[in-house]
Amino acid sequence: MNALQYSSRARQPLQRRAAWLAVLLTLALGAPVAAAQDAAPSAWNPKPAEGDLVLPMPDGAEMVFRRIPVPGEGFWGDRARIIQLGDASGGIFEGLQRTQVSGSFPAADGKRWEIVLGKYELTRGQFVAVMGMEALLTASGDPEDQKLPTLQGRALRDALMKPLAFVSYQDVLAFMRRYNQWLFDPAHPERVQGLPRLEGVPGFIRLPTEEEWEYAARGGLQAIEAGRFDDRLPMPAGEINEYAWHLGNARHQLRPVGLRKAGAFGLHDLFGNVQEMSAGVFRPEIWQGKPGGVAVRGGSVSTPAAELRSAQRAELDVYAWNADQKKMEERRSFNSGARMAIGANVVVSTAQFAQIEKEYEAYRADLRRSTPVGRTLDNLVAQASVQIDSVDPILDRLMKENAALREPLAAVQATMGKAREQLELAQRENARGLAQDAARNGVNLSVYLSRLERLAVTLTTAKELAAMSTRYDEQVKAVETSMAELETAAREQLDGYRDKLAKLGEYDKAHVALAFQTLEGREPTRRERTVLEVLKQHAKVFEETRRADPERWMEDFRARFKGFTDS
Repeated sequence: MNALQYSSRARQPLQRRAAWLAVLLTLALGAPVAAAQDAAPSAWNPKPAEGDLVLPMPDGAEMVFRRIPVPGEGFWGDRARIIQLGDASGGIFEGLQRTQVSGSFPAADGKRWEIVLGKYELTRGQFVAVMGMEALLTASGDPEDQKLPTLQGRALRDALMKPLAFVSYQDVLAFMRRYNQWLFDPAHPERVQGLPRLEGVPGFIRLPTEEEWEYAARGGLQAIEAGRFDDRLPMPAGEINEYAWHLGNARHQLRPVGLRKAGAFGLHDLFGNVQEMSAGVFRPEIWQGKPGGVAVRGGSVSTPAAELRSAQRAELDVYAWNADQKKMEERRSFNSGARMAIGANVVVSTAQFAQIEKEYEAYRADLRRSTPVGRTLDNLVAQASVQIDSVDPILDRLMKENAALREPLAAVQATMGKAREQLELAQRENARGLAQDAARNGVNLSVYLSRLERLAVTLTTAKELAAMSTRYDEQVKAVETSMAELETAAREQLDGYRDKLAKLGEYDKAHVALAFQTLEGREPTRRERTVLEVLKQHAKVFEETRRADPERWMEDFRARFKGFTDS
């Protein structure tokens, strides 16, 4: 090869890069740094909206994110962060479970935190902007991608606006690493100006966790406040065509991002199009079980519409066995892609760590006891029972392997048996005590509600009299004050009722049933018997859903004790 031939070949990648740079700049139909509400639609943001968080990318490309509020002030938050995930009628990997959702960045108002999630799925065009066209052609297993250099105009634009797919999980990780490196280039501090910050430290690009993804898919705080968070879908099932590309309307063919309606928080294609990779490994349940491949969420163009749901999750095998070639290879799936998120480290400074540590004492004393991990780890009786049960197999093995130790080990086993009996008794007594305390809270709550009902009638009469004479104004104020005090007292009893019932839900169903049987055998009054009926129903629902619903419980008490008399 002579020098002229070498020079010509060396220039080809640069010439091709320049050509693709021109294509990418053409794709940007609007000003890349314009305010979102004033921006023109572009290949990077086909549906601009107020609140868009727009980050720059190489060659004039962009990536758009949306902020998703998470309830609760402070690092540890409050009980509103405890959510239920999963679907009781879904697949075997979608069992109901409770967890605590958290945001990575404090909101501007300082009262909540925020998850920051990609508005659209990661596209081929964005991958090309960061990694280059050659990298896409090398990584992609899609024959259609190999035709990209031959496309022009609208056909090329639409192809590059399709979600990135048919690449490996490792290729997505490589993209994120390269994009973060580009953003954090010290020579270009302007690139990180739009990144959300924690204690002044900018975030970084990563994949969303499963909890973040499902929280967003279900509608987050808006859905919690509206009582719709547990719905199978965040929209009516009959409207799914307006929000998602699925088997029925796409038939295995990926579509450009942003063509369907935005769902909660302005996110597009959260359901359908490509199933989206999440951070961490796939487990049979979101936070427990055998670790496997990568969890993918949201379904795809190959998913029947009837199977789309917020809880839907599947495993993408990072490495797959090629039966024909008898070898393991990196998995590339035609309908699997990704959506980016912006995250932050938990601890970013010593001062912030000190604040978290300070808040932890109050958290541990109150909130942690109602969290899933807190109820699991703080139930010392249940832990001891599990630990004793784990000793038996060890003792059996030692006795088989050491004949001389059988007699002393048998004595140890007998002692352990007595300890197990004592723990069983302790669990029965604890369950009975919790049920009794919850019932006492319920009785007090019902009494306060009965008094409030009577005072409401008194207040109506007092207001009618006050309308005729001002001398009754003081009576109106006195009644209103009494009602306010009773409302506060009722709420305190409801809080106690919730806490006792949540703890009771961690005990074996047989212990709970025996606790209610014992209380019912004590000849309760009519009010106490009615409270027990309500409590049993609430305990049953909690056991099935693993979620406390105090507002619903309050309404149940109001309805059950409306017009109630003790006689």
